[in-house]
Amino acid sequence: MRISFTADKADERLDVFLTRMQPEFSRSHIQKLIAGGLAAVNQNIRRGNFKLKPADNVELEIPEPENAEILPEELPLDILYEDRDIIVINKARGMVVHPAAGVYSGTLVNALMHHCDDLSGINGEIRPGIVHRLDKDTSGVMVAAKNDQAHLSLAKQIQEKSAFRIYQAVVWGNIKEESGTIHGDIGRHPADRKKMAIVKENGKPATTHFRVLERFGEQTLVECRLETGRTHQIRVHMTYIGHPVVGDPKYGTDRHGRIRGGFTIRGQALHSEILELTHPVTGERMTFKAPVPDDMAKLIAKLRR
Repeated sequence: MRISFTADKADERLDVFLTRMQPEFSRSHIQKLIAGGLAAVNQNIRRGNFKLKPADNVELEIPEPENAEILPEELPLDILYEDRDIIVINKARGMVVHPAAGVYSGTLVNALMHHCDDLSGINGEIRPGIVHRLDKDTSGVMVAAKNDQAHLSLAKQIQEKSAFRIYQAVVWGNIKEESGTIHGDIGRHPADRKKMAIVKENGKPATTHFRVLERFGEQTLVECRLETGRTHQIRVHMTYIGHPVVGDPKYGTDRHGRIRGGFTIRGQALHSEILELTHPVTGERMTFKAPVPDDMAKLIAKLRR
């Protein structure tokens, strides 16, 4: 896969620039790609220490991961439902969904490959069976496809919004409205490429509906339903309206997960609670619910007291 960028700073090193543009890759990985002749500036192969000028055209070739790196692993899975066509799991917070650059083990895909005899191959060797994703630090219910027929059906349902997820989140502050809708195009943060943000240019449309479930004074428990599935969408949108998710290390405040009384949640208080879909073969309408993680449940219980 070849991707292109336009340099925006004078005298920035090529390896530093590409690391900033591709935050999912480590700098050492970027340097390996450059050393392999996979980076070019104005169509000329350059070294990592090459100094860029504003408006330089930078191209990076990202090779596909070798199939041999994606191996089955015996990892714990919280399975909510399984048949010959689909498997529904409650993904643990901290588990990456599928392999990516520098992360080829310990993922949900590695676990599914060990557990299942077969998975849909539509998304290729690196993401077999994966129809939709959850952030690494978001827990909750998600479905994977065991064959291509199931995959195509589920993907169409997600696109047409007949299949959907409902999230629970504890956010900072007391939301005044009982419910609301957040609109805002989401793209890379202009100053921090490791984050997403509401942007005016080069973003993708995103809409989040929220409803207040409980108020705790300094925090609010909300239910969120997405019309779109952008990267970090709920986290970005709630931060945008001034109510970041409790415990969010990327979009939260310096308070992170610490609340009054010293209770701390390790990770963001965001959970995909409900998944509703139509079974791709039987046509049965199905609803799956995953309980919130123990520490999030304890957080809510403490706030209620």
